[in-house]
Amino acid sequence: MKLNFVGNLEELRKGIEIFKERFNFSTGENGILVEVKNGVGNIEVAFEDGKGKIYYRDKIHFFRGLITFMQGLKEGGNFKKIEDIHFDTVGPMFDVSRNRVLTVDSIKDYLVKLAAMGINMMMLYTEDTYTLDDYPYFGYMRGRYSHEELVECDDFADIFGIEVIPCIQTLGHLRHALKWPYASDMKDNQDILLVGEEKTYDFIESMIRASSSAVRSKRIHIGMDEAYDLGLGQYLKKHGYRRRFDIMNEHLDRVLEICDKYELQPMIWSDMYFRLGSKSGAYYDINADIPEDVKKNVPKEVDLVYWDYYNHEEDFYIDFIKEHQTFDNNIVFAGGVWTWYGPTPNFTKTYITTDPALNACKAKGVRDVIATMWGNNGGETNLFAGLPGLQLFAEHTYNEDVDKEAMKERFEFIMGVPMDAMEDLEDLDVIPGLTDYGMYERSNLPSNTNPPNPTTPLLWQDIMLGLFDKHIEGLELGKHYENVAKNLLSHRDSYPKWHYIFDLPYNIANVLAIKADIGCNMKKAYDNNDRDGLRDIKDNLLPELYKRIKALRLSHRSQWFKTNKSFGWEVLDIRYGGLLTRIDTAIERIGAYLDGSLNSIEEFEEERLYFTGERQNEKEVLGYWVHQYSRIATVNDI
Repeated sequence: MKLNFVGNLEELRKGIEIFKERFNFSTGENGILVEVKNGVGNIEVAFEDGKGKIYYRDKIHFFRGLITFMQGLKEGGNFKKIEDIHFDTVGPMFDVSRNRVLTVDSIKDYLVKLAAMGINMMMLYTEDTYTLDDYPYFGYMRGRYSHEELVECDDFADIFGIEVIPCIQTLGHLRHALKWPYASDMKDNQDILLVGEEKTYDFIESMIRASSSAVRSKRIHIGMDEAYDLGLGQYLKKHGYRRRFDIMNEHLDRVLEICDKYELQPMIWSDMYFRLGSKSGAYYDINADIPEDVKKNVPKEVDLVYWDYYNHEEDFYIDFIKEHQTFDNNIVFAGGVWTWYGPTPNFTKTYITTDPALNACKAKGVRDVIATMWGNNGGETNLFAGLPGLQLFAEHTYNEDVDKEAMKERFEFIMGVPMDAMEDLEDLDVIPGLTDYGMYERSNLPSNTNPPNPTTPLLWQDIMLGLFDKHIEGLELGKHYENVAKNLLSHRDSYPKWHYIFDLPYNIANVLAIKADIGCNMKKAYDNNDRDGLRDIKDNLLPELYKRIKALRLSHRSQWFKTNKSFGWEVLDIRYGGLLTRIDTAIERIGAYLDGSLNSIEEFEEERLYFTGERQNEKEVLGYWVHQYSRIATVNDI
């Protein structure tokens, strides 16, 4: 495909050169004539009578329009498409604070994909993974970005008109930053800064200066969410009990003074106001009582970010947006692409929360939208696996109603892989026939909950302790994982560019084809004095499982180093090492029992209990959601 762009191309040239390489087209005078014009209020793309046009409002809209134009040419015939712009800002917030820190090259690769979608914003959620010259222990050994790396990312994003907004924390979520001796005089507790201390505000000024000076944007996200114990630690000892609304607003005022000094426009998460106003401390409490004086004292210049990754009903989102609009502040909405759920994303939960949420935003005039991509449990999910969720956010930005088939066609054109194939990544956790209280029927997840994620506990639980085995007795989940492995292997081999995305979940499924059931099978054989069964497990299944876990570790390591900095991988090395050494211990102990040198195996003598306590619902089978490795692997200290 050869194109001949005519018009004012000055701001577009660098991006066009990058797109030429990524999307396989060339430019020249003998190419298809394409008139390029900016200044219109939407995106207009057409090909008629052998000539094309791309009219656009902002730089980012040209690049979306260019993909639309090339896709139309590929399909053949004349076409005309007009897209309105429903959100002024839309883009991902990449969590790079939970061990997984994207490399600069990965960020650049992602930015090209975002530009093709028409996404015009990116946040890097950095609790302590950026450099503070005055605080050498801040982000120490955590893969922190240098100032130069952040500048490089911002410069590349600007080629496409993508705004890079710093996203930091200035109150809570600072456990890693505050665990060093330098922070002892400025922490309320292990996670929260001590409000009112001058050292605290010197520290915050360093954070704001460092994060904002690396980018063009004058906007900054200063966090302040989930500080549940605000004012209840060292602050309480020093000042006594005070209304926590007042502590929150006083701290916000001090931080905003720093933002004003650097001419920044701040935003904060809104949940603390709603939690403090709720009798139960809940965020999504529509009856939360927030005093009017508190609302009036929230400075008007700060945007409130309403985050919600859970609810399924458009009416709920509308009502909660209305509650936010009782503040005299601009409202930003943050939804979620569920990349914090296990080793693969949950697209079902992503879709059935995003559609009603963004429809509500359109109805209530919310113009700025964030797609959060968190990384709980050590950032096991590769962020590139979440691209289908971002495509949905993009299509909502340019369409009143999203045509899902058109969305899938666009995704495949940009990414070179069908969206349906990427969505199959979640099959690790979608187990047919297990329809407990809402999970696994893809359109029937319960509202305002975390969906169960059986793969994570089944992968990391100890094979001899079996903390989750009571939930899966008799289910023979190995058959499910065998089928998933076959499907993902087919995708891996069919789309070599995406080998690294499919190879890891394939290997997980291949491991769980044995490991999911092996704890139950060992316990059953032991209880039934089935020595032949135990011997077969020791001599055949456990060595095969060992081999498959080694292959899984190598696959995961290859994926990790393809997209992430090295820091954080050591945690997964430790986890995989634990799985392998515990297999070695199981082989030794079963062997000792079988040859008579061990009278009993204590781990198998223990009765298996439900991880979640006594089961209340007979339909509940895998009705749990847990992702903390320390809770999964053992009940002992770790």
